[in-house]
Amino acid sequence: MIRALWCHPDSGRVQVGDESLIDAWRAAPGTRLWLDLADVEPEPERHLLTGRFGLHPLAVSDAQHPRHPPKLEGFADHAFLLLKGIGPTQERFDFATIQIAIFIGTDFLVTRHSAPSTSVDRLWQELQADPAALVHGPDAAALRLARISIDHYTRRLLVLEPWLEDLEEQIVEHPRDEMLAELTRTRTDLRRFRRVLRYHVQIFEDLLDDDERPPQITAARRHEINDVYEHQERAASLATLYYEVATDLIDGTISLASHRLNNIMKVLTIVTAIFVPLSFLAGIYGMNFEQMPELKTRYGYFILLGVMATLATALLVIFRRKRWI
Repeated sequence: MIRALWCHPDSGRVQVGDESLIDAWRAAPGTRLWLDLADVEPEPERHLLTGRFGLHPLAVSDAQHPRHPPKLEGFADHAFLLLKGIGPTQERFDFATIQIAIFIGTDFLVTRHSAPSTSVDRLWQELQADPAALVHGPDAAALRLARISIDHYTRRLLVLEPWLEDLEEQIVEHPRDEMLAELTRTRTDLRRFRRVLRYHVQIFEDLLDDDERPPQITAARRHEINDVYEHQERAASLATLYYEVATDLIDGTISLASHRLNNIMKVLTIVTAIFVPLSFLAGIYGMNFEQMPELKTRYGYFILLGVMATLATALLVIFRRKRWI
C-alpha cells in the first residue's frame, strides 16, 4: 500500500492520496510531502525510491533488509533513519518489532515498513487533523514519529512490572513449571528489546552531536531530539531492569525447586536411615537356620519388635536433636 499526504505550509491545507501526489508536490515548490510505503513489492519500491526521490541505493537496500539493526546515516540531499517499532499486536507481552525506515529530505518525508505500524498510523491521523509537524519540516515529523514509537515501547514495558510482581508471589506460594517457561520467554524478548533500545539511544545521542547530525535534521530540533533521547534512555533502563528482575526470578525459581528437592531427599534419607537397622534385624531373624535359640523363646517376637521400636525412636530423637527434622 502506498499513501501520500501533501501539505501546503502557507494555507495549512492537507491533501491525502497515493503516489500520484508526487508530481503535484514537485510542481509546487515549498510544499511538503509525506509518502508512506507499507508492504510494497521490493522491485517497484526500489525503483520509486531511487528513481523518483533519488534516495541512495545502499540506504534503500538497508531499508529493505528485514534484520538490519537501527542506524543513522546522512547523504547529500537526505538523511536515513532506521528504527524498530512495535507491531499492532493485541498481546500484552508480545515484543515483536517491525522495521521502520525513514528518509528525511528538505521538503519530503518517506517512511517504509513491511508490516502495519501503529506508530505510523498514529502520526498519519495526527497530521491529517493538524499538519503542524510536517509544516515545521520533515525532520519535525520524523522526530514526532520516533516519539510516538518510543511511547509505545514504554507502555508495553510498564505492563511487565505488575505481572512480574504477581509472578514473584506465585513462585513463592504456588510454583508451577509454566511460570519458568513464561519467564524464560519474557527474558529472551527483553534481551532482544534491550539490544534494540541500545541502538536507539546511540542514534539519538549522535543526533544531539552537531558534528554527527545530518544537515536535513536541523539544530532547531535539538529540544525534540533531546526529548526522544530521554524517553529512549528511560525505556532502555526499564528493559534492563525488567530483564534483571526476570533473571532473578528464574534463578529464584530454580533455587526454590532445588530447596524443595533437598527437603524431599532429606526426608527420604532419614526414612532410609531408620529402616536400615530394622531391615538388618529382620534379615538376620528371617534366615532359615535351625540353630537360632532366639526363635525358640516364648517372647522372642515381641522382644524383637521392642528392639526395633526402640532403635527407630532413638534415631528419631537423635535426628531431632541435630535439627535434621
